[in-house]
Amino acid sequence: MEKNKVLITGGAGYIGSRLVPALLEKDYHVTVLDLLSYGEPSLLQFCDHKNFEFQRGDASDPSTMKSLLSYCDTIIPLAAVVGAPACKLNPSAAMSINYEQINYIANNISKEQKLIYPTTNSGYGIAENNEMCTEESPLNPISLYGTTKADAETAVLESGNGICFRLATVFGTSPRMRWDLLVNDFTLRAVQDKSIVLFEGDFKRNYIHIKDVCNTFIYGIENYEKLNNEIYNLGLSSANLTKRQLAEKIKEVVTGLVIIDSDIGSDPDKRDYIVSNEKLEKTGWSPNHSLEDGLIELVKAAKFVPVKPGANV
Repeated sequence: MEKNKVLITGGAGYIGSRLVPALLEKDYHVTVLDLLSYGEPSLLQFCDHKNFEFQRGDASDPSTMKSLLSYCDTIIPLAAVVGAPACKLNPSAAMSINYEQINYIANNISKEQKLIYPTTNSGYGIAENNEMCTEESPLNPISLYGTTKADAETAVLESGNGICFRLATVFGTSPRMRWDLLVNDFTLRAVQDKSIVLFEGDFKRNYIHIKDVCNTFIYGIENYEKLNNEIYNLGLSSANLTKRQLAEKIKEVVTGLVIIDSDIGSDPDKRDYIVSNEKLEKTGWSPNHSLEDGLIELVKAAKFVPVKPGANV
């Protein structure tokens, strides 16, 4: 039986650069649509693979998407303006890519096609009374990023065909590396500066390794009928941590790390919540990579990053 044809928008980005080889390893046919805005050939190594195709283009362009959707079996739309600061800087792009792209896909695929939509658990915003957020908890996005992703999730569910994975904060290495993500950023600062300055150190978040995200997308493809038309939190149940607890975990792998609590200044990202991943776990899913595994990996990766003069001043 021929394997699924998978279309990934934004497939040359942080998660896509890990997902593509994971799919190819399982003999899926993979087509990537990406603008290559960062100019990094993270997928160049796969051009000799018979099951890999690449098209440079804009996922928010309906004419481009129409032709690609016509022959794929599964679509995983990773193209997005990610994070509150980036969305605030370019709100029209955030609306076009984060919402309109997903709405178009959800309303222009057949019931025989599969949609794996990666949204975010940042839509929970600030949880009240430290309550555990489940898929039934009301969303309270506190940024345009959270709002566009929540609206896109609604569009997928209203279409009646799609799995929505609410990703925890992702960590780990990738050929198209992102050092701005919290765990990655803290680890880089720990290695280079030997110190981490905490703002709102008691704010909590959930975390998930990038390879577990990729494995979960494949799990969604292979268990689509069972999971379809549902939302699932995707994170490590062992990693509902405050920023200070995260810093203490990093201190266990970075000798001499100094953790500083600052009363001056604030973190522009005010998210504060803990998340239950029980619904997904009850389907038979489980993660393979712990936070500790990721920290060891990131410490090694941080040594590749040049230290900027005066960076720790």
